[in-house]
Amino acid sequence: MCTALLLIDVINDLVFPEGEALLAAALPMAKNIARLKAEAARRESPIIYVNDNFGHWRSDFRAHVEHCLHDDVPGKAVAELVAPSQDDYFVLKPMHSGFYGTALELLLRHLGARRLILCGMATNICVFFTASDAYMRGFELWIPADCVAANSERLSSDALNVMQTVLKADVRPSSERGIENWNDPTSGTVKHDRLLKET
Repeated sequence: MCTALLLIDVINDLVFPEGEALLAAALPMAKNIARLKAEAARRESPIIYVNDNFGHWRSDFRAHVEHCLHDDVPGKAVAELVAPSQDDYFVLKPMHSGFYGTALELLLRHLGARRLILCGMATNICVFFTASDAYMRGFELWIPADCVAANSERLSSDALNVMQTVLKADVRPSSERGIENWNDPTSGTVKHDRLLKET
């Protein structure tokens, strides 16, 4: 069964009113994503950047990558940590969900992916909507708690709790397990469940 890694809105200049708050959580997130992305690449798992077009209908993903990497924008440090490789895929989305108005589902079917690892930001918005649509399409979900970010820890934890409960998502952190032991029921489950209940 193919596992695909989806990186949601990680190429983001963070130039908006709440960008500074999101940046504080996005930097540690990006370091964890970089490690998980390296593991996915070693296992030859598909890596797909699912990025907002930010309302720019003439937008080009590679141009947006260049903007975030080379212009003086708050999201530059995040983009540097999780910059796409030549073999990675990308899908531009016009709304919150990576499935809405995009070819993401067709791409996943083409790749034979049935299990998805969702990482990125914001946990309670674009990650949540993408996870909801993925669940309704029958995909199995792992949303590592240390590979997502929101404007506050509480917003992220609340969204993870809903995705764990309603969408049956595995939300164990990447620091407690890896892609290879996806189905290990003892790897970190109790510890993270307690974290969600206490926040």
